[in-house]
Amino acid sequence: MNAGPTTPPRRRRFGWPRRVFSQVLLMQLAIAAGTAVLATGLFLRPLSDQLDDQAMRRALAIAETTASEPVADALLASLPSVDGPVQEEAERIREATGAEYVVIMDRRGVRWSHTDTGQIGRIVSTDPSEAIAGHDVMEIDSGTLGRSARGKVPLRDESGRIVGAVSVGIAYDSVRERLLATIPGLLAYAGGALAVGALAAFLISRRLQRQTHDLAFSDISALLAEREAMLHSLREGVIALDGTGRIRLMNDEAQRLLGLGPEATGRPLDVVLGPGRTTDVLAGRVAGDDLLTVSGARVLIANRMPTDDGGAVATLRDRTELEQLGRELDATRGLIDALRAQDHEHANRMHTLMGLLELEMHDEAVEFVTEVVGVHRATAEQVTERIHDPLPAALLVGKATVAAERGVSLRISPATLLPDRLVDPQGLVTVLGNLVDNALDAAAGSEDPRIEVEVRAEGRTVVLRISDSGPGVPREQRELVFTEGWTTKELPTHGRRGLGLAMVRRLAERQGGSARVTESADGGAEFTVVLPEALADTERVTRDAAPPDDVVRDPAEPVTTGETR
Repeated sequence: MNAGPTTPPRRRRFGWPRRVFSQVLLMQLAIAAGTAVLATGLFLRPLSDQLDDQAMRRALAIAETTASEPVADALLASLPSVDGPVQEEAERIREATGAEYVVIMDRRGVRWSHTDTGQIGRIVSTDPSEAIAGHDVMEIDSGTLGRSARGKVPLRDESGRIVGAVSVGIAYDSVRERLLATIPGLLAYAGGALAVGALAAFLISRRLQRQTHDLAFSDISALLAEREAMLHSLREGVIALDGTGRIRLMNDEAQRLLGLGPEATGRPLDVVLGPGRTTDVLAGRVAGDDLLTVSGARVLIANRMPTDDGGAVATLRDRTELEQLGRELDATRGLIDALRAQDHEHANRMHTLMGLLELEMHDEAVEFVTEVVGVHRATAEQVTERIHDPLPAALLVGKATVAAERGVSLRISPATLLPDRLVDPQGLVTVLGNLVDNALDAAAGSEDPRIEVEVRAEGRTVVLRISDSGPGVPREQRELVFTEGWTTKELPTHGRRGLGLAMVRRLAERQGGSARVTESADGGAEFTVVLPEALADTERVTRDAAPPDDVVRDPAEPVTTGETR
């Protein structure tokens, strides 16, 4: 039975590592090694020049010492010879100083002394004219004895007349040996520095490995791309802050919820958002989970998580619609209770009416029905006579019914007069509804419970005043009642309170108005909200409501002003 094909073993491929730790370590080691080699080369180059200069200066010093001896007299008094006084003096100086040669010559360049006695009496191999002309010479040159560091000086007699020159050479091999002798020590220092650098590079790389969780650069790039895609696809707002309170990043949803743009990134949070609860919550000055805040007309739930670098990441959830649903649920429950009570009351009235009819007390039955119907009709007529816009009028009629079922008297102030020219009826309904609900809660249970509603127009400004007979608001808490999340009531079904008055003030301030609370004449609370520019201009409303020129109006049709509803 033939064996199946075998998979050849995979060869280990050596190449550039993928991990951040390995790449950074290799780069740091290459940088450290390159720096050590460069530093060594840069040190050796001037050291070589320095050793050459020292050798030439030494040769020049020996030449000057030789020229100061009574060599000139001996040169003038004898002939060049192997055993002459000039040769003997030159050899003595050479042996004493360790020079390679000491050559004494006359003005013609004829040698009177030399290490190689065969060169005595011959012309020197290099040009002596500069030294014979009276100049000191330092050079590195090649001659009969090879390459050497040389020093040449003029030779003068007692009267100062130049009679020749002295040339001293230091073997260049000795200079090279000195240079080479320094290399092992220099390499040892460089190796030690390289070892310290390698150790530091390893420690830094290990720290980087822990911080990057041993990821590759491609992994980091992919994670960054995934993070950007995830942040901008989330339907929750995400805002990251650094240790100094500056905005590090925001996703699209956070920009939408906070009303900010991309230019806010990198700026301090306090500068971008300004003072307020939202800033305090995001900055961590208010502690807790699922903190409630209001940004513009939006109700937000914020959670904040600190990071290791002193910053934080905060998430924002939009609960505006959920909060509205919760309030509508509370209102619906109240209406259901009111309808249940009305059902019992209606049943009692029907039983009463049935009894009157069975007793054939027809006049009393008619009177009873007229009285019951008249109470409700009077309330509706009273509201619609003074509030011409249908939305707030319908709201107050409904609130009057709820108030009656709760045993609270809702009264419309005689000063109330609101034309049908509202720019934002829904916004006014929100403000009015929150204030009436709070007044009902405060007045319920008090002695002679009642509330009074006043809605009047002053030019294009609408002023709302709602007072109640409740316990009132202490002076020290009159600003706190407009803070998000502040409440003295029990939590409702949807689990949040402390939003109504905060939204009232936000809506008023957004229109350039104000909201404040004082003490009412009955000792309760009196809320006053001013909404500038809440009414449309009269001329514009009339123009918008006027029919086109080509439309023929029925003369019998009544002419009305105001927006079409």
